[in-house]
Amino acid sequence: MMRPGAKQYMVARPLYSEESFAEEHEKVYRHRKTMLDHVKQYFTCDSQRAKSAALSLLPVISWVKIYRIKEWLLSDIVSGVSTGLVAVLQGLAYCLLASLPPWYGLFSAFFPVVVYFLLGTSRHISVGPFPVLSLMIGSVVTRLIPDDGLEGPPVNITGLEGLSKDEQRVLVASSLTFLVGIMQLAMGILQVGFVVMYLSDTLVSGFTTAAAIHILVSQLKFVLGLQVPGLSGPLSIIYTLEIIFNKITSTNVCDVVISLVIMVIVFIVKELNDRFKSKLPVPIPIEVIMTVIACGVSYAFDFKSRYGIDVVGHIPKGYEPPVAPNMHIFKETAVEAFPIAIVGFAVAFSVAKVYAVKHDYTIEGNQELIAFGVSNIFGASFKSFAASTALSRSAVQESTGGKTQVAGLLSAIIVMIVTLAIGFLLEPLPKSVLGAVVIVNLKGMLMQFKDVPYLWRRDKPDCVVWMGTCFASILLGLDLGLAAGLGVELISVVIRAQFPRCSVLANIRGTDIYKDRKDYIDIYEPEGVKIFRIPSPIFFANIEFFRGKLVEAVGFNPLRVLRKRNKALRMIRKLLKKGDLQWTSKGFLNTSCGPIKESEDESNMEELDLPTDFKDLPVRIDWNAELPANIIVPRVDLHSLILDFAAVSFLDISALKGLKTSLKELIRVEVDVYIVACDPYILQKLHDCCFFDDEVQPSMFFLTLHDAMLHILEKHPETTEKKSDYEKIMTTVTIHHPGGNLRSRDRFSQGQVPETRF
Repeated sequence: MMRPGAKQYMVARPLYSEESFAEEHEKVYRHRKTMLDHVKQYFTCDSQRAKSAALSLLPVISWVKIYRIKEWLLSDIVSGVSTGLVAVLQGLAYCLLASLPPWYGLFSAFFPVVVYFLLGTSRHISVGPFPVLSLMIGSVVTRLIPDDGLEGPPVNITGLEGLSKDEQRVLVASSLTFLVGIMQLAMGILQVGFVVMYLSDTLVSGFTTAAAIHILVSQLKFVLGLQVPGLSGPLSIIYTLEIIFNKITSTNVCDVVISLVIMVIVFIVKELNDRFKSKLPVPIPIEVIMTVIACGVSYAFDFKSRYGIDVVGHIPKGYEPPVAPNMHIFKETAVEAFPIAIVGFAVAFSVAKVYAVKHDYTIEGNQELIAFGVSNIFGASFKSFAASTALSRSAVQESTGGKTQVAGLLSAIIVMIVTLAIGFLLEPLPKSVLGAVVIVNLKGMLMQFKDVPYLWRRDKPDCVVWMGTCFASILLGLDLGLAAGLGVELISVVIRAQFPRCSVLANIRGTDIYKDRKDYIDIYEPEGVKIFRIPSPIFFANIEFFRGKLVEAVGFNPLRVLRKRNKALRMIRKLLKKGDLQWTSKGFLNTSCGPIKESEDESNMEELDLPTDFKDLPVRIDWNAELPANIIVPRVDLHSLILDFAAVSFLDISALKGLKTSLKELIRVEVDVYIVACDPYILQKLHDCCFFDDEVQPSMFFLTLHDAMLHILEKHPETTEKKSDYEKIMTTVTIHHPGGNLRSRDRFSQGQVPETRF
């Protein structure tokens, strides 16, 4: 029933097949660019393209020209100072994750920021150490330079002779970072920033949650004051926990108390910051405050000597001279460098996109790759480790009013001041304080566990990707876990594409709308007509599934029916030749006295797959009527099949072959097949691939599903026996003489509009 007052529309137009539409409406010719055209355009250079390229490589030029000094400078100063203080603390803390001396984290919070200021397109992210990357670098460092007490260089790496263990580790981290930067720069130059699209939000969420677990476990040794060697590789987290539990009786109580106090206070104040962020001019920098207090108390009471607490220790003033990367380390770390490059860029780009949408500006993925690549190459030359963006630090920069990367540059200046002048004040800082700060900042990543019930209810394959990535990353390590997560993600995509949810459609009474017949009550299905919908591309992996579902939808196997019919024809010809069967005016007459056995001759099987041939028979066989000589052939009540290709975006060669085979099998058992809503690209591909022949013809393609249905009802009037059945498929789309124009209902009264209703 149509609800009272519902709006209606009525369209009067011809019934269109693809052929009739093409004859009546001339198509505009458009030149399709070939791969060669794209290559020529890419390498064509003129003054305008050169200018655009220069501006794109130095985005700072674009936004500096529009910088509003009076409106933005004060906000950027406040944001830069706040972010710089947090960057100092996080640089020290995250450096512990990388298994490096803490002060090298200050280098990572300075050099990459300066380069990103010039090359980056995001105005709000804070570049520098990121805990997940730090941990991934730390696993490589401990693999090559393990905590075994030996001071000599690894036997498989040259160029580390004469260096202390810390110096060896710094060289490994900086060389790895240099290689990461080269990979990111190469991907940016080659314009392959799209690779991050294969890291879905679900995969990244599961991966970062697992990374948070690894980070938490790695910081327990600082919180508990234990000497635990750094481990890497599969099950390293299990072995680390085993060592911690074995040494739990050696826990430094003072470290535990300090850590608990720091964690409780920082957690409470952070919650207050979140709750009252609209009322606070800037978030309370509680980590910085607690760090200053901890430094003062540790220095005043000499925690290191009196309680055996491990502190940051000596922080050298100034910056060290640049060093060249070790090429032998490149060879040892190439496998781990690629996931570090991808994860670092993916996280930074995701955060940058959030702020770009919020503040209404655009970022460019390939330029971001170039920016991070150059940042890491430049930073690695000065002994910093791989940079990305920390979510909490970026939130500080944005929430304190940062408008541009001027805030980032000012934060780097704060870090530089600490490095050059006042770093010595941080020397008595207990490492347990840094560990506690790191653990508290894991809250956001650990809370992602709440996504699991939601994903399970909404999208189970995505939930499997999340759990597979998370558990694989926890047990196998972050590099192998990321690879396993990608594998699970690709498998989920393949399964969805390989096993799409095909459906049989039916007409919604009184409309030109067709829906899944299982979902609605008020439907109408003309006898002898089936509508089969394919909701995905058809390609080599799912063509057999599609053919199987098609057989299931029509209710019979057309190839089997065709073979049965050809066997029946073979038997009828044999009986006619013997004289056991005669044709009379009343039909076939069986003149045989004995029972007639069905021939079991299986020779010339390929002939059974050919179209049925009635040339040498006195009459065409009606396969749904009673056959002579008690021959039994499966009954086929279907006379028309419509394939809805509206959701089919492409077909490959394997799919074309399989589709053509299925169409021929159906046509040979006297089922008319129609394909509707086919994409013009696919239709053109069918022509180019010589898809059509005497059996499969272009005339089977119709513009819309309803056009095909009206054509079928006109061709098979016996399909709808009663006038009331016609009204069940009544629609505002009507059939008119060819060449009829689209008419507006407003030009005719309801009784004047010429229409044929179905």
